[in-house]
Amino acid sequence: MGMTEIISHIYIDKTGHWIIQSNEEHSVGVARLASKFAGEFGMSEYGKVLGLLHDKGKETNFFQQYIKKESGYEPNIKISCKHTHAYVGGVLARKYYGKTCDNIFVNQIVSHHTGLHDSDEITEIVNQDIPTEVNVYHTKEKLCLPSFNVQANDFHHLARMLFSCLVDADYLDTEAFMDKDSYALRQNKDTLTELLPLLESNLKILKANADNTEVNMIRQQIQQQCVNKADTPTGFYSLTVPTGGGKTLSSLVWAIKHAIKNGQKRIIIAIPYTSIIVQTASVLRSIFGEENVLEHHSCVDPDLIKEEKLKERMKLATENWDYPIIVTTNVQLLESMFSNKPSTCRKLHNIVNSVIILDEVQTLSMDYLQPIVDSLKTYNKLFNVSFLFTTASQPVLSGMIEGCNPRSAFKGIEHITEIVPDDFKLYDKLRRVNLCINNEGKTYDEMADVLCKHKRVLCIVNTRRDAKEIYERLPKEGITLHLSKMMCTEHISETIETIKTSLKDNENEIIRVVSTQLIEAGVDIDFPVVYRQEAGLDSILQAAGRCNREGRNKQATTYVFSLSKEHNVPKGDMQAANNARLSLGNDHDWFAPETMTSYFRQLYCRKDSFDKKDIRHYLYYPTKALHFQTAAKEFDLIDNNGVNVVVCRKNSMELVQQLLDKGPSYMLMKRLSKYMVNINKTDFKALTDNGVVNEKKEGFFVVDYKQQYDEHIGLRTDNNLANKSIII
Repeated sequence: MGMTEIISHIYIDKTGHWIIQSNEEHSVGVARLASKFAGEFGMSEYGKVLGLLHDKGKETNFFQQYIKKESGYEPNIKISCKHTHAYVGGVLARKYYGKTCDNIFVNQIVSHHTGLHDSDEITEIVNQDIPTEVNVYHTKEKLCLPSFNVQANDFHHLARMLFSCLVDADYLDTEAFMDKDSYALRQNKDTLTELLPLLESNLKILKANADNTEVNMIRQQIQQQCVNKADTPTGFYSLTVPTGGGKTLSSLVWAIKHAIKNGQKRIIIAIPYTSIIVQTASVLRSIFGEENVLEHHSCVDPDLIKEEKLKERMKLATENWDYPIIVTTNVQLLESMFSNKPSTCRKLHNIVNSVIILDEVQTLSMDYLQPIVDSLKTYNKLFNVSFLFTTASQPVLSGMIEGCNPRSAFKGIEHITEIVPDDFKLYDKLRRVNLCINNEGKTYDEMADVLCKHKRVLCIVNTRRDAKEIYERLPKEGITLHLSKMMCTEHISETIETIKTSLKDNENEIIRVVSTQLIEAGVDIDFPVVYRQEAGLDSILQAAGRCNREGRNKQATTYVFSLSKEHNVPKGDMQAANNARLSLGNDHDWFAPETMTSYFRQLYCRKDSFDKKDIRHYLYYPTKALHFQTAAKEFDLIDNNGVNVVVCRKNSMELVQQLLDKGPSYMLMKRLSKYMVNINKTDFKALTDNGVVNEKKEGFFVVDYKQQYDEHIGLRTDNNLANKSIII
């Protein structure tokens, strides 16, 4: 390769020879991939333009000097202080395609390393001269308008999707040249058509081994209904099934068959709680194999995967979601849809032509409900995505959604098809629990006394403090357990597993558990009696789903209680949800779908806005400006003002020492995350003032006193400020 050739990437091989990828080779390679990705939604020529122009700035003398020096190819060369290159392609895109394409080509190109800019910054960036050495010739592509109708509130998603196509194509082409081993690990994945027989075989075995109970017969009917209703066009669907109805596998049957019918390529399961994700991913891996299920969330345990190559393959897959089945969090999915960062947006184009199962859909944030619902509508219309909403407590997401402020009203989803019809009367057939509501306030001592009257009982409360206070008042007999996010994620997983195992052993006479609501949705446990602190109706019914789950008792009772003698329900969303339930009165069939609809109407009418950060202002007016960077910052689903600290448990301090000695790595940080607890800033300051928290590296905090972490309740704050503001 001639040395006058424009260098895009360069490395020295094992024999000491310099290997160069020319800028033309890289640009053509990126254009090919970006065109392929954008072709999935009918805009292949747009992807081609992005690829051909994105690195034109590498033709500048100052970039060529920079890459030669940085790579060591010409270590003594003098370089200009300026070596940025992305702006050049943006200037050329503006020149050839006009200002109207600023958020189709220009922003994407100038931002492919930094992240999508707010529109008002683009003019300044492209108002620069192109260096004379750059070849400005470009064969202008004939751009066809996409087949879909793009409305104002759709446009920012289309712009972000094109950005995703460019960014992933750029990363992949670079990796194919610079890191061939990693690139090879990404290849050869199974298709959904190949995976379907594995699921069907597993379901046959489960059916053959299942007890002939009424609950199992109903689960089979639901599953068969999902098979019957899978041969349907892309759109919005719901699976509203009472807890214990077998939603996980039934929804998966529907999703895979629906995807195959509609030519969709992957299944994405988005779940609100990491405890359910771990459980769901484990089930899916047992069916499809570790190599076909990607678990992507902050608390994933890399040590669950034993084979190193597979572990590395999964790490690579988290970058762009090129996997047939993905299990992730609602937050990871939705915040990616509104992100401006290259590393986060990279995965978006692989959501195109997918089926997304939104599990426990009632947990969607009401503060962001309008931008969330609008984004789902866009992904369905523009990107051929089907959505399945699964829950026992279906929220109102169709028709006009109205709050207490008339200006907050917005159009929901036009039509959602329910898979299980009303005449199945699931709420009657699966009625295994009565609700007993007592609004009379109790103290911690009184609640502890009540729980002691039961040998096997689960008590679910609203805050970490409530869980700790009641647990510490219980006699430590039999198996008595506490569960809250004052415990690190590994400790939580171990405790949930202990609960499941203990419940199966009839020798364990006494099993009492006090937990925050992290246990109430989707965790497969079955207690004969459940107590739930007053909350919204959806939370109460989720708690009731942990009671008599398998129908072993003809009827069981879930008791709703108040701790108003100690304190009121925490202000904010939790109080609003409880008040919405109280406003319904007492004369209701609490398990009936129409009661849940009334509850959500009551809940909505207490909301002043379904877009509290005014995302519409930043993204819904493309003719004026699109503020990608600002919107990404504002679209923050977890209002988390806490601080993560690593606690002293098992080998966590060895991992901390590895971090200090060798620096961070993906696998090391994943292992450390198992030992992290998030605490509020008040507690953090108190513990820091007491010398309990140490900042080992900038922004990396460790509680390295073993006695500060209790194997029963987790991290002790011991400052009498215990967690009044952190809910779970």
